[in-house]
Amino acid sequence: MPEVQVVGVGDPPVPYEPLRVLMPSPIGQLGVELCGSVITSLVIVPDRKARSRYTPFHDLDGSDALDEIFGKLAEYFAGARRKFDLDFDLGPSGVTGFPRRVLRETAKIGYGKTRTYSAIAEAAGQPDAYRQVLSILLENPIPFLIPCHRVITHKSGSGSYIAGERKKRWLLDLEKKSVEALD
Repeated sequence: MPEVQVVGVGDPPVPYEPLRVLMPSPIGQLGVELCGSVITSLVIVPDRKARSRYTPFHDLDGSDALDEIFGKLAEYFAGARRKFDLDFDLGPSGVTGFPRRVLRETAKIGYGKTRTYSAIAEAAGQPDAYRQVLSILLENPIPFLIPCHRVITHKSGSGSYIAGERKKRWLLDLEKKSVEALD
């Protein structure tokens, strides 16, 4: 069912089709869904069927808002941006309750820092739910902006990731190198 956008008081709802853009990145194609300038979904390496719903970035007519959004994402992957300062909305994903609290706590993790699944579970109000935290983060609708790659196991491993452990390690190394370069 299409999203509904309320135009004005008393006006009937108008179906709203989000803009879906396919962007290249060092870890593979990113499928970015936007409602206006708000990111509502980000998929790392969408499958072939899903990719057909996206417009390749190079096929878009530029706008200042889109240039800013995709410029910030590109700067992050180049190691030149630590904070996105981009608007995102979990509403379209339908995430509520404990999963939403997990994502909110995950969003607080600073660039180049990590927290454990257990620490996120505790901060989200369910200290024994660290396995559930992992499951929630594997379904994160907006990775990078909600940096689930920064949540690690309590052991020496990096843990699972929505796009695979190799890509998680790449992102953690990118941030570590960027932080070290500035120290």
